[in-house]
Amino acid sequence: MLIDIGVNLTGSAFRHDLDEVIARARDAGVGVMVVTGTDEAHSRAALELVGRYPKVLYATAGVHPHHAAEWSDRTLKGLEALAGRPGVVALGECGLDFNRDYSPRDLQEKAFEAQLELAVSARLPVFLHQRDAHDRFVAILSRYRDRLVDAVAHCFTGTADELAACLDMDLHIGITGWICDERRGLHLQRLVNGIPLHRLMLETDAPYLLPRTLDPRPATRRNEPMYLPHICETVARCRGMDAAALAAATTRTAQTFFRLPVQ
Repeated sequence: MLIDIGVNLTGSAFRHDLDEVIARARDAGVGVMVVTGTDEAHSRAALELVGRYPKVLYATAGVHPHHAAEWSDRTLKGLEALAGRPGVVALGECGLDFNRDYSPRDLQEKAFEAQLELAVSARLPVFLHQRDAHDRFVAILSRYRDRLVDAVAHCFTGTADELAACLDMDLHIGITGWICDERRGLHLQRLVNGIPLHRLMLETDAPYLLPRTLDPRPATRRNEPMYLPHICETVARCRGMDAAALAAATTRTAQTFFRLPVQ
C-alpha cells in the first residue's frame, strides 16, 4: 500500500468523478490519501470528504500563503475547531510563497506564525509550503521547530543547500512528480538519495504536477493519486532500490508522521 500525503480533492477538477478517482487510486495500490486544506472553506470540505471515505481519506486544515490576506481572528477560531476533529491529521498547508505574492509578504508571515502556534498547541504536525522564500521560511520555522511534533516540507523542489537546511531542522520531505520532469526535476533526481528513508514521503499534489514521464500520456493534464506508483518507481530508481521496498518504507513513515492506523 502507498500513502499519498498531498492531494487536492476539494476543487472543481474532481467535482464530477471523485468516486472513480478514488477507486482508480485504490486499484493502483494507493490505499490512503491525505486531502490538503488550503483555506478554511476547503479545509472544512476536506473533512467532509473524510466522512464520506473513512479510513481512506484524511485531512489537513490550514491557510495557504496565497490566501493569507484572508486571515483573521475568525479564521484562527475556525482552524482551532477543525484541529480538534477526528480525521484532521495535520495543520496546513501553510508557509510562504514569494514567487506569486498573491498575498502581501507581511500577511503571509503573520498567517504562517499563527498556524505554527496552533500546531504547537494542538499537538499536530504541519504541512509546509515554501517557494522562493527559503531564508524567511527557515528564520520563522526555526523559532517553533523545537515545539512542533513534526513537520514536512511538502512538494520539495529546492536546492541541495535548501534540502540540507530542511534536514537540519529535522523536517520530513515530500516528493512529487516534479522529479519526473526532465526540464525542472533533474536536480531532484540527484538529491533524493540524500534524504534519509525515515524522512521521505511521496505525494502527487493532484490535480497538479502530472508526471511528464507517464507512458502512455493521459489525454488530460489532470494528475490523479493513481499515478503515485509511477512517482514511487522513479524515486526508487534514483535511489537505486526496489520500488516495493521504497513503497513500504514511505508508507511506514507516513503512518508514523500523521499518526494513521496501520492497515
